[in-house]
Amino acid sequence: MRLVSLNLNGIRSAVNKGLIPWVEAAEIDCMGVQELKAQHADLTADMTVLHGMQGHFHCAEKKGYSGVGLYSRHEPSDVVIGLGHADFDAEGRYVEARYDTPQRKLSIISCYFPSGSSGDERQQAKFRFLDLIEPHLRALKAGREFVLMGDVNIAHQEIDLKNWKGNLKNSGFLPEERAWMTRLLGDTGLVDVYRRLRPDATDEAYTWWSNRGQARAKNVGWRIDYHLATPGLAATARETSIYKAQWFSDHAPLTIDYDFDL
Repeated sequence: MRLVSLNLNGIRSAVNKGLIPWVEAAEIDCMGVQELKAQHADLTADMTVLHGMQGHFHCAEKKGYSGVGLYSRHEPSDVVIGLGHADFDAEGRYVEARYDTPQRKLSIISCYFPSGSSGDERQQAKFRFLDLIEPHLRALKAGREFVLMGDVNIAHQEIDLKNWKGNLKNSGFLPEERAWMTRLLGDTGLVDVYRRLRPDATDEAYTWWSNRGQARAKNVGWRIDYHLATPGLAATARETSIYKAQWFSDHAPLTIDYDFDL
């Protein structure tokens, strides 16, 4: 089972940069995308179905903003849109495909955590989102297996970004955010699957680069895109890669291959 997470920074822009041919060649089973920056009416036929994968979308009410999607080659038994919180659901941040059988309850999720980099108001919104999503994931884990793919907008450890010393007071690497991630992975038992497979990876682990200061050319990056999985699914992860031969976005696709079926 090949799962891919990618922040598109605009689905129309990513398609114009060659996303569809890459997807057609990548043999993907499910792909979680974030930051659609599009409404349902903007999604053309080749965006709603990608190489046989049906898309399910949670678009933001605000045009050109946020939004997530989940593409799957397998028909889910149910699709959950949103977290049941009016403010964040208006921003289009969560879509969950459920694949339930009498023997198993399993979900694949695409989620886009808020960024706090634009100022204190959005940072406080980010903290509120963290307070919301943590108990949601705890409750979900109590009843089902899942993989959450998404842009979490947090670099957890010093090895997860190039210039960690210079970012200790910046959103995405604040002590409170990193402590939240530590708690999520510790108390809830969720697994950062990339780190399970590549515990010591540094520069090659980055998934996002600022558009400023030649950050991409100098590989001054951050690892803020994740697969967060329940232990049983995480244990089946075998291979991972971050695709950088082409650029569809300011993020790179994070691929992980698992030994489970939907």
